[in-house]
Amino acid sequence: MENVRLAPSDSDEDLYSGYNEYPSAFSTKDLEQDEVFQEAVRTSYGKRPVLPSKPGTAMRLGTSNIHDGTGTAFRPVTGTQDGLNRPMTAVRGAGYTSQRPTTVFDPLNQASKLPTQLESKKEELPEEKIKKLERRIMELIEEACVANSHGDHRSALDKAKEASSKERSLIRMQEQAGLSETHNLDLTFSVLFNLANQYAVNEMYSEALNTYQVITKNRMFNNANRLKINMGNIYFKLGQYPKAVKMYRMALDQVPNTHRELRIKIMHNIGILFVKMGQFSDACSSFEYIMQEKPEFTTGLHLILCHYALGDKEKMKRSFQMLLEVPLNVDEEDKYNTNNDDPRSNLLLEVIKNDSLCKIERQMREEAERSILTAAKLISPVIEDSFSSGYDWCVDAIKASVYASLANDLEINKAVMYLKQKDISHAIDTLKSFEKKETKVASTAATNLAFIYFLQGEIEKAEKYAEQAREADAYNSAAFVNLGNCCMVKGDLEKAKELFICALENDASCVEALYNLGLVNKQKGLYDEALECFHKLQSIVKHHPEVLFQLAHLYELVGDVDQATEWYLQLIGLVPSDPNVLQKMGEMFDNEGDKQQAYQYHFDSYRYFPSNFEVIDWLGSYFIEMQVAEKAIGYFERASLMHPGEVKWKLMIASCHRRSGNYHQALNTYKEIHKAFPENIECLKFLVRICSDLGLEEATEYAQALKKAEKAKEVRERIGSSRPGSRHSGSALSSRGGSAVMGTSPISDVGSSFSAGHRGGISPGSRSLHGSDIKLGKIIGDGDFEFTPTSQKDIDVGYADPLGPLAERPRTSAGQKPPQEDEFGDEELGDDLLPV
Repeated sequence: MENVRLAPSDSDEDLYSGYNEYPSAFSTKDLEQDEVFQEAVRTSYGKRPVLPSKPGTAMRLGTSNIHDGTGTAFRPVTGTQDGLNRPMTAVRGAGYTSQRPTTVFDPLNQASKLPTQLESKKEELPEEKIKKLERRIMELIEEACVANSHGDHRSALDKAKEASSKERSLIRMQEQAGLSETHNLDLTFSVLFNLANQYAVNEMYSEALNTYQVITKNRMFNNANRLKINMGNIYFKLGQYPKAVKMYRMALDQVPNTHRELRIKIMHNIGILFVKMGQFSDACSSFEYIMQEKPEFTTGLHLILCHYALGDKEKMKRSFQMLLEVPLNVDEEDKYNTNNDDPRSNLLLEVIKNDSLCKIERQMREEAERSILTAAKLISPVIEDSFSSGYDWCVDAIKASVYASLANDLEINKAVMYLKQKDISHAIDTLKSFEKKETKVASTAATNLAFIYFLQGEIEKAEKYAEQAREADAYNSAAFVNLGNCCMVKGDLEKAKELFICALENDASCVEALYNLGLVNKQKGLYDEALECFHKLQSIVKHHPEVLFQLAHLYELVGDVDQATEWYLQLIGLVPSDPNVLQKMGEMFDNEGDKQQAYQYHFDSYRYFPSNFEVIDWLGSYFIEMQVAEKAIGYFERASLMHPGEVKWKLMIASCHRRSGNYHQALNTYKEIHKAFPENIECLKFLVRICSDLGLEEATEYAQALKKAEKAKEVRERIGSSRPGSRHSGSALSSRGGSAVMGTSPISDVGSSFSAGHRGGISPGSRSLHGSDIKLGKIIGDGDFEFTPTSQKDIDVGYADPLGPLAERPRTSAGQKPPQEDEFGDEELGDDLLPV
């Protein structure tokens, strides 16, 4: 790209010079006398002829202040003698002159389009401004109401405030215009009422009360005192019950007797406030007034509750009878029955069964049943001398009323109350009385009987009544569940699965059937189907502990450790104090090699349930493995206190003392063990060795006792082996480093059991702890042991520490003892005893 040189700034050349310079022979006066020039001037301002063709791109339009569209350079000169075109000169260049133009520069000819004279805008009258402002205020009120209905309370309050501000502006405008008499009071009332309502919705109760007071104090507003009901509601929310009662009573005085519904609602609110304040007598007066004016089920139940709180038995009975006299005002369901053969009418009846009116009737019927049954269950134990007599009185009262169909439900509730009081015999007698009654009630009673017998372990009777319940009502899902449970207990898993599936076909929301179906699939080894069942159950009942446990255990069974851990963690979030779940999590982390997490979960399990021997053994072994044996002593001491007849825990305590270097305490512990268990061979071996190391004379005594104990053990074994059918049982083994030999306790699949099984096993570091038929365990494989039998003649007082080899005790003796024959000189050491 080439560089552009700028001209020097000191150039004297004038780019615009010479245009207005005229020859000396000419002057302005001469131009006025020049005919050719004047003709050219006249032709340039006149109407130009239309050119025969378009100008080319080389031609450009002129820029002079002429309203035509073309420049002077394109027009031929008509006034010349020779008819030639007028030569272009620089006398007047493109319409630019040094003089001020007399006309406005308008190349687009826009001036002609403007009106010659602007019309003056008419000023609005005050009445029109007032009407426009009133319409805007009403629009704001409507917008506030719409926003409130949509739940946007903040925006509704802003609209109400804006309407109030504009309403004050309207009042000032009317005063300035002298139109105060035409002010719309209804508009002012609407603005203030809407503002107070929006304050209350936004929980700005002080502002709402102040606004309501402004309305009620203005006597120009008719029926403004009824807004004291709203003020009473606000005081009720604030917990100021006496002020709320005062406002309700002031509103009640202003409501005429013709407004019966409103007066009843106010009285109901007053009664509820008296209940809140504990004034049950005054509350009874309010509810009795309502029951006389317009009986209602809810009010009748509240009246019974107040008399129950006062302990008046006779008034409770009378109030219950008043409740039974309340009309339901709902037609019977017989009109919805499809008895004719017309498919069109049957389809119409099916549609009517689910319309909104039918739903309202169903709700009213359910409310009546709930109120009557709740009141009966409440007063039955107290209105008579016994619980049974009170229920009988209520049943008789219901049978004598229009709600006689509820008597059977009440009797079933009576049986349930017997069950809650653990009176099983009376509950069974009550339920058996329904065997010959109508179908639905008989099915319900038989279902409850099957449940009771199943819990008592009488499977045959439970199956019998479950079958009766199914025969009485083929759509009773609970009957199928009970039958499936009976088959499951008997071991018939295929039939149990079919019954649970039938229960789900009758009622897809039967969670009991779905849970039991998952258990059946789990026991049959169908883990994928079981997982599907429990996942469905998890979507129905969110975060149920039993369901989470089953999901976690199933993922553990299929080998998905990550998913199992995730579900176990969710379970711990719901039941953080369950010791078995914590123990299970500790075992899973232990299997993965994360000792720190395993210790944390085992310790938490120990805190919540310190009597679990498996957890105690793991914690003690953990501290021994971490070479902190003194911390393991506390756990083994607790186990020894809980199970004093087990010598293993005492031996572990003595071994911990030895590992920590406290030999005298270990010797005392072994002596205590020998006193409690004089025939224990392992304890005697420990005593002989320690006494020999310490140079005590008691070593010979303990060696003789060891010889006698081993001979007695050998005689007993010989006698036992000579008996027909006898079996030689192996000795118990302890663990080292958390590998104690323990019986495997599988996880229970029944109910809400969260007991986590301990996978027992023998690790390569295990050693024999007691038993005279073994000498030293030698590892020959992964978890396999080879035991060397002990000779009868040669008594070996050596022992194998279950916690592993000890560090060499420092020799502090002043003199050197004579060399003694090493009893273990020819003993071959195991690979685990060699230094690492």
